[in-house]
Amino acid sequence: MNIKGDQAIQRDPEEYGKVAVLMGGWAAEREVSLNSGNAVLEALKAAGVDAHAVVIDRENVVSEIENGGFDRAFNILHGRGGEDGVIQGFLETLGISYTGSGIMASSVAMDKLRTKQMWMGAGLRSPAIYVSMNDDVDYAAIDNLGYPVMVKPIHEGSSIGMSKVDDISDFDDAWNLAREYDTTVMVEKWIRGTEYTAAIVNGESLPLIRLETPEEFYDYDAKYKLNTTEYYCPSGLPAEREEELKALTRIAFGAVGAKGWGRVDFILDEDDVPWLIEVNTVPGMTDHSLVPMAAKAAGISFEELVLMILEGSMEQDS
Repeated sequence: MNIKGDQAIQRDPEEYGKVAVLMGGWAAEREVSLNSGNAVLEALKAAGVDAHAVVIDRENVVSEIENGGFDRAFNILHGRGGEDGVIQGFLETLGISYTGSGIMASSVAMDKLRTKQMWMGAGLRSPAIYVSMNDDVDYAAIDNLGYPVMVKPIHEGSSIGMSKVDDISDFDDAWNLAREYDTTVMVEKWIRGTEYTAAIVNGESLPLIRLETPEEFYDYDAKYKLNTTEYYCPSGLPAEREEELKALTRIAFGAVGAKGWGRVDFILDEDDVPWLIEVNTVPGMTDHSLVPMAAKAAGISFEELVLMILEGSMEQDS
């Protein structure tokens, strides 16, 4: 179940109708979304699609979409409000087809805790956690996880508000940072190993990407600001092992109800054991983001990729 370059969509662009490219939003990832949205918009226009930029904020979300006369939406809103089921519910109320996962899966995948609970229920492996929904911290429970740990707000993307903590002396600062972004904070056991990401489009897998960064972990700066992160695609894994891991990530993607397109991040530990980390249902889509990078390795251009993703919205029309 792998996508190849010769599988690009062959459809008259007029069949997509008037397409809203939803970008911006009010989450911490607004600027990332604007960059992704503009890249998607230009690619759709180049393909002959009647695509229009719709820059969303809290004040205009209803009027911009409701009064636009759109047939479908390419949702490239990252973070809360756009990736958590909120915009999906509004679009469904209006009867507008959209790209990506539906209300339930978007909500679950945006919540790191609920994602883990779904995976655990499906018998899938993910690092152990401690969770607090208030200001109280059970330091003994965190000690039981063993340092180092990752401290995360459960509803943010792009590694915003996340910190690696090597010992208890740095824990409170990391906790307070995460609390700036969310009332619920998750502390996750650190897995020593190599990070990979698996892109999935319309039920099929793109080549895995191996990520290496000199930073403590693949944080916001490593993703968007620094030039020191190394991306390996092909990943360097034996072909049979890569196929096994792709199959695992498709199962993980489906376990939260995700569909259309997205990314599953995981770590291979020092014993070659995979640990699932999170699902991203609206990944970055600039021409140097991870999903386009994996598509390129499969012989799929950026323009072909956005059409494949847009094609996923056509299923809602039937």
